[in-house]
Amino acid sequence: MTPSAVDPRQDAMGRNQTDDAPNPLADAVVIPDGEAKDAEAFYVAPNWKLVWWRFKKHRLAVFCAVIVFIIAIVAFFPGFFSTQDPNTTDAKRSFIPVQRLHFWDNGPSLYVYGVQGARNQETLRMEWQIDESQKIPLKLFATGFEWDALGLISTNIHLLGLADPESEDKVFLLGSDRLGRDQWSRLMYGTQVSLSIGLVAVLISTVLGIILGGISGYFGGTPDMIIQRLVELLQSIPAIPIWLALTAALPRTWSVQQTYLAITVILALIGWTTLAREIRGRFLSLREEDFVIAAKLSGASQTRIVFRHMVPTMNSHIIAAVTLAIPVMIISETFLSFLGLGLRPPAISWGVLLQEAQNLQSIALAPWLLLPGVAVIITVLTLNIFGDGLRDASDPYTR
Repeated sequence: MTPSAVDPRQDAMGRNQTDDAPNPLADAVVIPDGEAKDAEAFYVAPNWKLVWWRFKKHRLAVFCAVIVFIIAIVAFFPGFFSTQDPNTTDAKRSFIPVQRLHFWDNGPSLYVYGVQGARNQETLRMEWQIDESQKIPLKLFATGFEWDALGLISTNIHLLGLADPESEDKVFLLGSDRLGRDQWSRLMYGTQVSLSIGLVAVLISTVLGIILGGISGYFGGTPDMIIQRLVELLQSIPAIPIWLALTAALPRTWSVQQTYLAITVILALIGWTTLAREIRGRFLSLREEDFVIAAKLSGASQTRIVFRHMVPTMNSHIIAAVTLAIPVMIISETFLSFLGLGLRPPAISWGVLLQEAQNLQSIALAPWLLLPGVAVIITVLTLNIFGDGLRDASDPYTR
């Protein structure tokens, strides 16, 4: 039998292949087109997209990211969310209790109950009570005091305000302090100051950490020894005494802007050491990689190798480290301002607001003065969970 006459149903040994015989090609797994495209997209996706896909699986971190976004919006536009000018004082309205917001009155309606005050004949102190017989109507997108949006546009539109702008009534959603100032409006502006100090201080410390840590890890030798001894020196000194000493040395005659800048620089100069150590470790492991050696052989400058090839490989880690460092800066500023060594009135921050609750008498008369502390807890907690989610998502060894 010639080769051309071989029965195609016979195998190489001359055995017949029946229809029921196993066929390797027929048993091959067929990947659906959709799954094949997903697999291809996964292997060619950039690093930031892989981080985003992993981050979305962390539902608690996603929820905290939404909360952080809302807090950031408040920090950008505090005047829009305020109901009164935060610096307006009215001693006759001191320690007014919280006026709870109501949404229903025989139909959808925004209003708060009024307050009725009477002077105590024994203590001569004004005592306020919620008067449910008086309803103060409110509305969304009401007009009120003038404020600047990002320092560029002046407007008088607010998210919530009196339905009658000509009314002499005032609304205290979180009560008032000893000078009759609206705690809700001051909390909104305090959010802007406290978050901005934390963010600016972290940005400065991040730049210092990347530059000094990169120099230490990439060049080694004498620069590495000098930078690492400086890091060890700063880390060996307790942070709290250093903060207290530096902030106490600030002149009392400085303006709010000068004190703000000084506090930010002090926090940044102490907070860069941890990130510098981490960046140094990454640079030590990366400088012998093939892509770095290839960049050197191609004639790329050292600056290009560092900032174009090495730093982008750790972008996700840097973002996660920044997110986790912001709460530390916020706590530090609040701590210093609470002790009177940081920002001082007329500046408004969470620490300055908490100064009003330093004594037991104020807490007994007006427990709502502690509410800025709740804002600090919520912000720090959500930022920490958000940072943990980013850190886990940026870790290439997680699944």
